[in-house]
Amino acid sequence: MPAVVIVGAQWGDEGKGKATDLLAEHIDYVVKFNGGNNAGHTVVIGNEKYALHLLPSGILTEGVTPVISNGVVIDLEVLFYEIDALNARGIDTSKLRVSANAHVITAYHRTIDKVTERFLGKRQIGTTGRGIGPTYADKINRVGIRIQDIFDENILRQKVEGALDSKNHLLVKIYNRRAILVEEIVSDLLSYADRLRPMVADTALELHQALEANKVVLFEGGQATMLDVDHGTYPFVTSSNSTAGGASTGSGIGPGAFQRVIGIVKAYTTRVGAGPFPTELFDESGEFLRATGFEFGTTTGRPRRCGWYDAPIARYSARINGLTDFVLTKLDVLTGLKEIPVCVAYEVDGVRVEEVPVSQSDFHHAKPIYETFPGWDEDITGAREFTDLPKNAQDYILAVEKISGARISAIGVGPARDAIIQRYSLLD
Repeated sequence: MPAVVIVGAQWGDEGKGKATDLLAEHIDYVVKFNGGNNAGHTVVIGNEKYALHLLPSGILTEGVTPVISNGVVIDLEVLFYEIDALNARGIDTSKLRVSANAHVITAYHRTIDKVTERFLGKRQIGTTGRGIGPTYADKINRVGIRIQDIFDENILRQKVEGALDSKNHLLVKIYNRRAILVEEIVSDLLSYADRLRPMVADTALELHQALEANKVVLFEGGQATMLDVDHGTYPFVTSSNSTAGGASTGSGIGPGAFQRVIGIVKAYTTRVGAGPFPTELFDESGEFLRATGFEFGTTTGRPRRCGWYDAPIARYSARINGLTDFVLTKLDVLTGLKEIPVCVAYEVDGVRVEEVPVSQSDFHHAKPIYETFPGWDEDITGAREFTDLPKNAQDYILAVEKISGARISAIGVGPARDAIIQRYSLLD
């Protein structure tokens, strides 16, 4: 059975949990392969709403083994806070597996993240301040702390000492903050060792064995394509590879295993933080999308910037990720609009451009070229077949599909877990 990858195809917050839920009865493992607690999934089960930040959304599905793999950076305080919160609500988290090679977010990473962002002033990139970027920087600079280090106090102490040698100079001399004591960090990390130990494994080996045994393994990306550190709107991006290629490096599973790559798009577009956003709305239409779609960050609570659907971005995501399918979410949010604009191309310096410009400057100045489609007033939240949708909603889906680079296999029509229309199988 091939592995399945799910990635965000815009700037995040697209509703990746919808696709996970659709596949839930077929899935044996769900793997988080990048990012940390700087993004979140909101999953609605019946009358219950769950906000997950670090844990894979598959942890809510009985029988599924959730995995946090090597490409993730882990804040242990957040990890156990989420586990305890789910346990208190009757959710079994005992099957969680954590890679021994995943890197650990420490207190000094969070401090450096916050003071660095403030120091940038007007050039801020919109970081969540949770230490994600500095932890990935330490990983690349080979001075990071890994999960496995917590089980050897001597190695842990040596690594923390080495990391703080330079970081304390930065904090004290540049940012006018107090030095961080080695013992503070070591004691904090060691306090998690006993509870963490049973979860830790060679997750790459376990996942390989699962695939060999014909298990279905779903790889769930954090953030989204346009926030990928290599392929997104750099520098206004996250610090990891949130595109489909990151599923391989972030898990230890070779790229040949991935035969289904599913991109999640909203029926409109949002982003959080700074950076270019061609279809962003600053009028009552933007407020309508924000209020109706409840567009506030699951992790940060920040209002999301809202705009119309951007087909060039969808095509870009289809190409970069090798998408086989789209899942289009939040179609219900558009209900009640008389007209629905869709960005089909850009104007850059008076020239029509069909694709996302490679130049960041050009993308920043790109003006959307819209095609407008008629809206609908009917309530669609109860629709479970494509033919249940109003004619105008069907036409909107078909038009968007034609210009987005891959088939739209499923459509989210409401916040409930089962509020989804499946047009094509995501596994065949």
